[in-house]
Amino acid sequence: MDMTLHISRLLAAQIVSETMRFSDEICGLLLGRDNVVEAIEPCANVHATPATHFELDPAPLFRALRASRAGGPQVIGYYHSHPSGLAAPSPTDAVQAAPDGAYWLIAAGDDLTAWRAMRDGAVHGRFDPVSLAIAP
Repeated sequence: MDMTLHISRLLAAQIVSETMRFSDEICGLLLGRDNVVEAIEPCANVHATPATHFELDPAPLFRALRASRAGGPQVIGYYHSHPSGLAAPSPTDAVQAAPDGAYWLIAAGDDLTAWRAMRDGAVHGRFDPVSLAIAP
């Protein structure tokens, strides 16, 4: 299995730009096919303490899942930021992530990293690092 996540420079820049605009954690959906991000869907962070945690607004997720069943792009993962941390999964991320193979992009400042939520992952028992290919 290819452990590289592909994303366009434009979409990666949109995530980083969103991260830089807000002091709270930002979050959203990665839409595409297999290991290629074709679009992102920014979502509201509805967590009670958004400065240090994130919880996706479920409404856009449900809409994206319905669109996927109707032939649209699949929800292949999620992105979020660590405004005052590292671009790596936290123990809290590991507790919240299902071991479903979903991709996770984590942004801290202009640093963007990719991970895959797996059972017995190398990081916090939940995430394996994934190469991130940013194409023009």
